[in-house]
Amino acid sequence: MSELAQTRPGIDVPAPPVFESVDDERQHRKQRLAAAFRLFSQCGFDEGVAGHITARDPEKTDHFWVNPFGMHFSMIKASDLILVDHEGQIVEGNRPVNRAAFVIHSQVHAARPDVVAAAHAHSLYGKALSSLRMGLAPLTQDACAFYDDHAVFDDYTGVVAELEEGRRIGEALGQRKAIVLSNHGLLTVGRTVDSAAWWFITMERSSQAQLIAMAAGEPKPLDDVTAKLTYNQVGLEYAGWFQFQPMYDRIVAQHPELMD
Repeated sequence: MSELAQTRPGIDVPAPPVFESVDDERQHRKQRLAAAFRLFSQCGFDEGVAGHITARDPEKTDHFWVNPFGMHFSMIKASDLILVDHEGQIVEGNRPVNRAAFVIHSQVHAARPDVVAAAHAHSLYGKALSSLRMGLAPLTQDACAFYDDHAVFDDYTGVVAELEEGRRIGEALGQRKAIVLSNHGLLTVGRTVDSAAWWFITMERSSQAQLIAMAAGEPKPLDDVTAKLTYNQVGLEYAGWFQFQPMYDRIVAQHPELMD
């Protein structure tokens, strides 16, 4: 991440952990996933039973961990998470799973073997932006994280309930980190739970900034060269992982039970 200052030898530069066992990696992903749900609740991204974040299992890579259907984001612990395979069968857990979560996330995970996590929620400004069927313009430094790295899925047909629509969402996402689901909301992906969650949080805030700017006047976007330069500074995978760390530390300090 280019925002890191020059450091002298001996400085401990943060980096994603390396695991000694698959069990350790699985528990890490589940704890990060539970923390992401708690943060989404604090950010106001919960809307009834809508919304889901998934994390691919590190051993059974065609399975993913997801929130129980109907459980409030603010109450989720690592032990509450449900393991589902790509056929929609619950492998671990005793609570139901949102059909839309399976339909969307199974197809996104299948289309993107590089992706560990995917996040979707019915956040206020993401919904508003999606109703305009438009993406993010490079209006701010933060919005440049999505410059030429997100798509718009311009084909709303109701609540996502069929695998074919999930497949088309995965196809529209392509190799990008995010997609605006028209008349629906935002979806982000990452190679860690951390980055997928952070991309969603900052995409929602960038949507808010864009809508405010559009309401106030005629926004002046950055030129392509500057937007691309800024993307390389704030929009790469490490930047997404790193931005999540202070938020993770805060939520665990506030709610240590989420780790259980």
